[in-house]
Amino acid sequence: MCAGDAKEVTTDDTEIVSALRQALAERIGNDRFELWFGANTRFALNEGELVVAAPSPFVRDWIAANFRSDIEAAQESVAGRAARVEFVIDESLVDHAANSSNERSSESPACESSSVVSAAKSPARPPNVARSAEPKRPRRDAVSFETFVTGPCNQTARSSAEMIVRDLGLFSPLLIHGPTSVGKTHLLQAILAAGRRRRLGTSAVYLTAEQFTTYFLEALRGSGLPNFRQKYRGVKLLLIDDLQFFRGKRSTLVELLYTVDTLVRHRHQLVFAADRPLAELSDLGPELVARLAAGNECSIRRPDYATRLGIVAQMAGRFELSVPRDVQEFIAARLTNHAREISGALCRLRATSEAYRRPINLAMAEQALAEMIRQSHRVVRLPDIQKAVCDVFGIEPATLQAGRRAKRVSHPRMLAMWLARKHTRAALSEIGQFFGRRSHSTVVSAQRRVDSWVAGSAEVELADRTYSIDDAIQKVEQTLMAG
Repeated sequence: MCAGDAKEVTTDDTEIVSALRQALAERIGNDRFELWFGANTRFALNEGELVVAAPSPFVRDWIAANFRSDIEAAQESVAGRAARVEFVIDESLVDHAANSSNERSSESPACESSSVVSAAKSPARPPNVARSAEPKRPRRDAVSFETFVTGPCNQTARSSAEMIVRDLGLFSPLLIHGPTSVGKTHLLQAILAAGRRRRLGTSAVYLTAEQFTTYFLEALRGSGLPNFRQKYRGVKLLLIDDLQFFRGKRSTLVELLYTVDTLVRHRHQLVFAADRPLAELSDLGPELVARLAAGNECSIRRPDYATRLGIVAQMAGRFELSVPRDVQEFIAARLTNHAREISGALCRLRATSEAYRRPINLAMAEQALAEMIRQSHRVVRLPDIQKAVCDVFGIEPATLQAGRRAKRVSHPRMLAMWLARKHTRAALSEIGQFFGRRSHSTVVSAQRRVDSWVAGSAEVELADRTYSIDDAIQKVEQTLMAG
């Protein structure tokens, strides 16, 4: 069915469609709505049927798979009755989406680095991507803030990093934490590069915790402690990666503690990166943990879709590789763990393109990346969700099944239902049945409640503790990915 086949649009239809779009935006959040429905899709009513038109097969299939129930619920709330929803392709929307994207790119909430936003949202070729189909060797661009793809998952960490470069010692130490390959090292090296541009020179030092430990032990054995201490206690900017490596290394921790005290006392800047939050680094000792707690702590979460799309576009440009828009979308949607995974996918596409002397297209990407995608995605089932929530918050599975309404019970249950909607394709009724024989409307209500927590960065009571909702979701999702 094409867009031209629809009946003549009436004023009533226009009002219903407008109300439907508003209801859908309220359900899924304005950011997600603008990303998938703002200029990319068109709604129309045709003899009682709701037609959702998308610009490409990929977008059509993604919306159908991930937003069908939301669209149906929004339509029912507006019209008062359910209607059949059909998903179709309207290629004329491609140009419309491109124009709208160009107008919005400078104010997009998903990615505030304007060059990356333009590359991520425009269907046109990303900047610096070679026009030839012949793959080329990747360029080694300098690490900087400009090459760091920014989104909601890492905005606070990036802003904090830029602030301390402008005013060293503003809040010291700064701790940036998050799972592997989310950009922690990139940020530390961007701070180093920016510091050296400010003519700090050798007074700005980056090293890993393992290197710090090795150099300290070498100095200890060779009676070179004075030089070691002069080097690291005399800098204006010290960046140490993989902070968790210091756990259990008592003599090194004592040396690090005195180094921290010296630099903080002189209002010099310390920056650390770790794979877990400060609350889970008690093995570093109470003294060092207290020093770190006196500074600033920022988390980086796994990248959301819009950020991953920006990463794909940027990496393709760095590889000087021509990657069509639908292939970029495919990679960003299917490879959801971290940036190294995306880099691996582009390397594989480059090798496939060169081996078969064919330009990259969606069919090639689906075939070349099939095994990588299968390995990346473990199938998540409702019992997996339940086990992860129970393991993280220390509650019994029967608790999530119980009918109790106390917050310590109802909040974990609502979070479990929300995660089930996100990570499984289970129907509303199936989720409700699994978590205590509840109705589908209870699941919808739980999803709305957790969406409001996420939008407001709320703190919620889960079991016997209060968590920020972002940290709670991150902990459960890490447990899920670990299996």
